[in-house]
Amino acid sequence: MVGQSHVVQALGNALSTQRLHHAYLFTGTRGVGKTTISRILAKSLNCLGTDGQGGITATPCGVCQACTDIDSGRFVDYTELDAASNRGVDEIAQLLEQAVYKPVVGRFKVFMIDEVHMLTNTAFNAMLKTLEEPPEYLKFVLATTDPQKVPATVLSRCLQFNLRPMAPETILEHLTEVLAAENVQSEPQALRLLARAARGSMRDALSLTDQAIAFGSGQLQEASVRQMLGSVDRSYVFQLLDALARGDGKAVVETSELLRLNGLSAASTLEEMATVLQRMAVLQAVPGIDAGDDASDPDIAATARLAEVMPADETQLLYSLCLHGRAELGLAPDEYAALTMVLLRLLAFKPAAAGATSSGSAVEPPKKPQPERAPAALAAAPAIRPAAAPAPSPTPAAAPLAPRDIEPNRPPAQMQRAQAAPEFVAPEAPRTPPWEDELLAAPAPVPAAAPEPVQAAATAAVAPPPDSPLGDEWTALVNRMVAAEMIAALARELALQSELRSQADGVWTLRVERESLNQAAAREKLQAALQAALQHSGQAPRLTVELGPVGDSPARRNAAAALERQRQAEETIQNDPFVQDMMRDWGAKIVPGSVKPRPPTAGKPI
Repeated sequence: MVGQSHVVQALGNALSTQRLHHAYLFTGTRGVGKTTISRILAKSLNCLGTDGQGGITATPCGVCQACTDIDSGRFVDYTELDAASNRGVDEIAQLLEQAVYKPVVGRFKVFMIDEVHMLTNTAFNAMLKTLEEPPEYLKFVLATTDPQKVPATVLSRCLQFNLRPMAPETILEHLTEVLAAENVQSEPQALRLLARAARGSMRDALSLTDQAIAFGSGQLQEASVRQMLGSVDRSYVFQLLDALARGDGKAVVETSELLRLNGLSAASTLEEMATVLQRMAVLQAVPGIDAGDDASDPDIAATARLAEVMPADETQLLYSLCLHGRAELGLAPDEYAALTMVLLRLLAFKPAAAGATSSGSAVEPPKKPQPERAPAALAAAPAIRPAAAPAPSPTPAAAPLAPRDIEPNRPPAQMQRAQAAPEFVAPEAPRTPPWEDELLAAPAPVPAAAPEPVQAAATAAVAPPPDSPLGDEWTALVNRMVAAEMIAALARELALQSELRSQADGVWTLRVERESLNQAAAREKLQAALQAALQHSGQAPRLTVELGPVGDSPARRNAAAALERQRQAEETIQNDPFVQDMMRDWGAKIVPGSVKPRPPTAGKPI
């Protein structure tokens, strides 16, 4: 067995100590030795030794009658069943009928079922009982390339061994030994191509080697093997990577055109480039690492040189482009044009510091104006919004982590002027959406100054309304009805966005800005809820609604209260001694929008 030392060690120890299980399951991709290891196991169980007196052994002799019969496929006590073509319950029943008979010539009966995942559910159910408690002379060996399709009831009754795909170095070493024993001349680079083309399968490697021997008239030369496999010469790959590292777009296009003229596969080009880039990334991350490469491989030196020339970020970017570019080849009308576009894409996304012209001469990229960075000590300080234009009166600095266009601590004179100007009053939704809260709570280093009317309107919209007995009574009553779910939908919006103007002779006059809220159905529902809420006091007011500017409403008061709670929460966090120690000693920063106030208690504004 080649390249499966973990399985050989486990089975060898079990055979040496005679601790045998009744069922074994070997999994792995094609051509890694599942059938071979089952035959070796059968020989180990039935080997008679060179003198005919042998027993169970981890090293079968290979010359006794049992070993030679198993190799030739005529050992009566070793049965192989291909489940791909014998997948029904009848075939499994015929196989299990032989389980009641003891071995004829051997020490154990061995039933080997290949591609066991192809069996039907009824076939699996038919063999479960025998598989769980077989006779002491019967051993099951199951093999599959897809263990996920094997029922868990079968997996639980077997010892499972996963045969790994073989590394190209392992395949190369075995091919060298086989060809030396066969006296076939070969070039090391040709064997490396075959080992990589096998993709972890020793059977594929041997089949490709037989094909290459026939193609090369008994010899294995790099040129003939490369032509047979249709693989791309690594020299083209290194030329492309070198041109990309220098930013030489002209050389990239010319090399791509050479691939077209020579009829080399575009998909193989990207695959070879991805392989080289992966080794480059390893060398860049861990310089001087020995990744198990053959020191005689001439590609190692070229890969190491490119790893030093190309920056690590470009290596990662190009690797990703090569992987995703293979899927784009079939979408383009011409695969070579798609290959050229994939290669030129790196130049388009090349970092600015490594910009270059198409001829390979480096040029200085234009410098974009960058905002001045504040010192680290000031980075954690509260953000202060710069004034957009000269204000008639001085504007104090915003509180820590205050919203961008909101000034909760605005002087009373400015708030009164903003409320007195009707054109600055902007209608607001009754409740601030969550996304708007997060947007307002996120400070910007250098915010763009908005026009003065817009800022004034935003400030007036969220500024606390002036205290008034009617406003206090109406806000408390509306919030109580909303909390009790006495009003909903349009009636709730009418109550939240209205201002109580007067209470005279049992008539309450409300004022709203939007005509869409003044609907008969909404007024009737609000009046019914209001009468139900005030029935304990003996009041039964009648509502009238008028249109006009609104300066005081429950929605505005709730919004102002929410902003004040947010400001207090952020100020509390900023002034916390532990937070200040973390910011000073460890450079910690408060994530914008992460500070949330506690929910209000019942009966208070939401």
